[in-house]
This record gives sequence, structure tokens and C-alpha cells, in this order.
Amino acid sequence: MSHREGFATGLGRGVLAGGVALALAFGLAAPGALAQDAKKAAPAAKDAKAAPAQKAEKQSAWVKLCEKSPLVRHDKEGKEIKEEKNICLTHHERLDGNSGMVLVSAAIRQVEGNDNDHLMIMVPLGMAIPPGLKAAVYTKEQWEKAAKNEQIDDKELKPIDLKFSLCHPSGCTAETEATKEIVDQMKTGGGIMVLAMNAQAQPIGFPVPLDGFSEAFAGQPVDNAEYKKARGQLMAQIRQRQQEAYEKFKAEKMKELPPQPGAAEAAAAAAKKGGEKK
Repeated sequence: MSHREGFATGLGRGVLAGGVALALAFGLAAPGALAQDAKKAAPAAKDAKAAPAQKAEKQSAWVKLCEKSPLVRHDKEGKEIKEEKNICLTHHERLDGNSGMVLVSAAIRQVEGNDNDHLMIMVPLGMAIPPGLKAAVYTKEQWEKAAKNEQIDDKELKPIDLKFSLCHPSGCTAETEATKEIVDQMKTGGGIMVLAMNAQAQPIGFPVPLDGFSEAFAGQPVDNAEYKKARGQLMAQIRQRQQEAYEKFKAEKMKELPPQPGAAEAAAAAAKKGGEKK
């Protein structure tokens, strides 16, 4: 597979071109813009009411989420030892602005006491499991070229292989160790191009912008309750748009139906009867 058929094509014409990046700054960023690198506005941008457009552009979809989680390990004698450790995810996700489905998510997972971090990427269901995922961190210059669908030398990229570890109704997650080299590349990079194979053995590209990753990774975690609230508000907006779209579709279909015999007379009779009761 050539580069233009793989990583670069994924960004230029990838299936995520209509996605909405979820950004948080103790409140909901406008279900705002797609990655500026992709240079396409999200469909919901016109309907955004939560924040001014200029503010949304400055916000990053990368956030750090931390929580205490119970873990079980075994000592040398095989005895279970239960302990609580802090787990942090420096996390990015992009949602479909119409359905609310997660189109792609990426995270660096850090577990208290563990020396090795992990890169985790989730893609929608329907991808071939055996090949796993391939990813490459693009420099800012490469990311700009890829956004224009310009040629990039494969030799300049350092592909990362990720193996699927878990599937659930929202998608399938693949992961690999996040070496210092990978994390350093992400801190200075323009974006990550993720490549999966669908059931027809066709490559599907999932672009993940890296704007704001370095700051989120080095910074303090956001408040989990505020993040949950903001995400809930975004999902409520999406459900509202779905309902409005359905009502509009239903109204248009009703207009297309031929008038029913006696419908006008029945409506007039009902109106007259209502007037007599008054």
C-alpha cells in the first residue's frame, strides 16, 4: 500500500471528516470545529450555542482525566493484594455530530507506580481484528501536507503497531506501549494518522489532531464531574438535533402524501363542532 492510499488519504478523505471534537474547559466548548489541520468545519458548528466561535478555536479536545481505581495483584506466594491506584488518561475523542457515536478516540494511559505508559486508540466496530491498527505521528509540517493530500515520503514516518485488546458496543480498542519516543513525538507533532482495515480489506483513515496534547499531558486533570456534565450537555444537543431532524423529515413526508377522501370535510366538521361547544 502506498502512502497516498494509506495515511495521507485517510486525512484528506477520511471517514471522520464530519466529526465533532469534544473539548472541555469546565464547560462545554461549542460542538465546534473539526481539527484545524483538516480545515473542515463540523456540521454542528452553525448550531453551536455554548461558546463563541473564537473561544472554541482556542480550546483543545485533549483533556486529562484521573481517578482512583481498585486494582488486584498477586504477591510472590500467589496471594491477592488489593490496592487503590491513581489512573490518568490524557484523552481525545471525536463524536459524530448527528448520532453521537464515537468515531475515534486516543489516549495515553498512566497508572500510578507503573513505569510504562500505554497508547490506546479506539475505532468503530466493523474493522478487521487480525491486522490491528497502524498509526504514525506526523510533524506539524507533514500534517499540513497530508491535509492538502500532498505526497509525504514514507521513510520520514515511524509506523506504530497496535493490537486490539477489547471490543464493546462503542467500538474496539487497540493499544501498545507509549515509549518516551512516541510521547515526545506527540508533544511536538501535528497529528496522528490511524489506519485500520475494514471487512473488505480496504484501509480506513482516522485522523487525530495533536493540538493541545502537550499542555494537557503536562497539566492538572480536569474535574471529572464537570467533564461528565459537559459531555452530557453535548449529547443532549445531539439528541435534540436528531429529534428536530426527524420532525422535519416527518413533516415533509406528510406533505407528499395525497389528500385523503373526506379529509377536508372531516376537518371542517370538527372545527364547527368545536365552535358550537363554545
